[in-house]
Amino acid sequence: MTPSPRPVPRPLRHLVLVLGDQLDAASSAFDGFDAAHDAVWMAEVAEESTHVWSSQPRTALFLAAMRHFAAGLSARGWPLHYTRLDDAANSGTLAAELARAVQALRPQALVLTAPGDWRVLQALRGQARALGVPLDLRDDRHFFATVRDFVAHAKGRKSLRMEFFYRDMRRRHRVLMEGEDGDQPAGGQWNFDADNRHAFDPRTGPPPVPAPRRFAPDALTQEVIALVRRRFATHPGALDDFDWPLTREQALAALDDFIAHRLADFGRWQDALWPAQPWLWHSRLSAALNLKLLHPREVVAAAEAAWRAGRVPLASAEGFIRQILGWREYVRGIYWTQMPGYVDANALDAQTPLPAFFWHGDTDMACLRDALTQTLRLGYAHHIQRLMVIGLYALLLGVQPRRISDWFLAVYVDAVEWVELPNVIGMGQFADGGVMASKPYIASGKYIERMSAGRFCAACRFDPTQRTGERACPYTTLYWDFLLRHEALLAANPRTVMQVKNLSRVDEAERQAIRTQAQALREAVA
Repeated sequence: MTPSPRPVPRPLRHLVLVLGDQLDAASSAFDGFDAAHDAVWMAEVAEESTHVWSSQPRTALFLAAMRHFAAGLSARGWPLHYTRLDDAANSGTLAAELARAVQALRPQALVLTAPGDWRVLQALRGQARALGVPLDLRDDRHFFATVRDFVAHAKGRKSLRMEFFYRDMRRRHRVLMEGEDGDQPAGGQWNFDADNRHAFDPRTGPPPVPAPRRFAPDALTQEVIALVRRRFATHPGALDDFDWPLTREQALAALDDFIAHRLADFGRWQDALWPAQPWLWHSRLSAALNLKLLHPREVVAAAEAAWRAGRVPLASAEGFIRQILGWREYVRGIYWTQMPGYVDANALDAQTPLPAFFWHGDTDMACLRDALTQTLRLGYAHHIQRLMVIGLYALLLGVQPRRISDWFLAVYVDAVEWVELPNVIGMGQFADGGVMASKPYIASGKYIERMSAGRFCAACRFDPTQRTGERACPYTTLYWDFLLRHEALLAANPRTVMQVKNLSRVDEAERQAIRTQAQALREAVA
């Protein structure tokens, strides 16, 4: 059953605002909380599922996690003002629901941990100002670095590369460090990428891997699933396989499961692809981290402890820690230092519409079909599927960055704008012109063939070695077309100049054939 609100004290000192991705009773918003004088406000609103066409798994995850968290607050006896999505008086937006609560409860002040979404921050700030109620905005402690730390790191730098930020974070927090003064990276090097980019044996496929722990929906989650199916019936995605961790206890169990059973081989296989294998050695922890059910410090500490205890190799521990201590912290810094204009960045002037098949997965490209249908079914894909299958196709096709970014935000259960937007706009689409990435991450169909040991290509009607003709792989055609369209930009970049030099082997007749076939691919989705 949905948690019952606890009586709100009067007069009310603080109304503590808790958003759907702030589900930690130890967060900064609760500092100094006194149940005799303060109350908690939470609201499920349709706006959060409709400002982008949020998939059913994503909406269900947020709502179910919110209701479980609210039930925990109620069990503590903390005063709670909770609005359900299906409450008759629900106005449908966070700002309007906050106004309704303030008018009813008359708090002396509002308290809020900084949101992870620029849009939400502006809406709540603006509403507090309009209501004439002070808003105490507090730091989000669920990160190793504050935004101020990132600003200090960025000051005076010509480029903002993750590698240098990651090294600073390793030193500052003494993670995977050795030496007499603790100032040297463990194993004598900062990363082990060379050890962490293996593909599976094409004859045998992935070695046996323990399936991640599942969390069967309880009665509260089943109630949410039924609500989402009813209220958002036209939204993409499915809920038959919904089994995500939704509570602090479940998130800790998921962390323990990953460390014990999959971290050891995570590094070696983290970039590998295989048909109909969504999880492999990946952690499935990003949603719990982004809901704030887990703290990144405890996740990093668990991985480092497993290495120091000799249970996992250093390459795996470092590869996993890099994603959290490095990449996750870095993209947050990029987001908050580049907004609000970042959302509309389009340095490559990409104008192709988002293909309609992104919403159902019905395409002849076997690798893309696998990634899209898995995404819509589970609300999940691992980082190579996102970057080098889905994101790569959008980049090569020239999809409008805002459209593909909105799609990513809509379909993944772990998608919150602070982490999703830089990953798509900067890393995936190079739409920021190089603020994040030192080059566009482009490849032909041969990359996917290599990282999937040829399994996708063997089941596909397209040939990754062909760039023109009936059997030409769209990735390969579009790759060469991308080189042609952006030749000057790529020739000026030391990291892509060799790719451009390959154009010298392509005569004018074939160049025109590539352009014609690529344009036909774009027109087919317009």
